[in-house]
Amino acid sequence: MTVGGTASTVGTERVPASVRTLSSLSRIDYADHFVLPTDVAATAERWARVMFGDTPDAIELFLWRGLLGLRLSRTASANTVAGWQTGEQGVEWIRLEAASWFLAANLVVQASGDSVALGTFLRYDRWLARLVWPPLSVLHRRLVPGVLRTAASRIAAGEVRSGVSTR
Repeated sequence: MTVGGTASTVGTERVPASVRTLSSLSRIDYADHFVLPTDVAATAERWARVMFGDTPDAIELFLWRGLLGLRLSRTASANTVAGWQTGEQGVEWIRLEAASWFLAANLVVQASGDSVALGTFLRYDRWLARLVWPPLSVLHRRLVPGVLRTAASRIAAGEVRSGVSTR
């Protein structure tokens, strides 16, 4: 398994337009994009399921449902990843969608032959989002590189964090 250093881009205008267009949000108020060079091969959906699992773990529940108020599915299904609804997907990408009463969010996982990427896109629907997300985004940006590296190790080792079969 070969894994390089994670490159990140933060800012709605700094994230490449080709990545931003994968978001379903009508307006993007926050965007980041992390790319991990790797020779570990898997579909974007497999990467997403290995990164996040079929249902959110305790930390994810605290962050996503508790602090961000995201409405997540409580049961595993082929149409959800860690409670997030599977939006659209292409050959090399999948979009996960969730919303709360004060923001909407997309996670976009991209997998190509030489890298995996995770993009986060938020639309602030109420003023509370502008207060809550900026401090949480600092933690988010510190955690994502490790999430990508851990997923690469798990996929390379043949581990699975999900029980739902991937398409």
